[in-house]
Amino acid sequence: MTKLKLSPLVEDKPVKVTVELPGALHRNLITYAEVLARENGQQAADPIRLIVPMLERFIATDRGFAKARRAT
Repeated sequence: MTKLKLSPLVEDKPVKVTVELPGALHRNLITYAEVLARENGQQAADPIRLIVPMLERFIATDRGFAKARRAT
């Protein structure tokens, strides 16, 4: 079993955001969504839904950001 950094996606009220992704990143998101679905016994989510939890995880674990945030 693979240890992914994301947990199952939680339903939340969406906010519309428009963003352009490089093709390679989009393909990686699709693959990640498929692996995450297999790990959690679910159907693959829309890969775009991974962006928010990935950003949240990145920000939560960025020590430089946490230090800068405490300094303000």
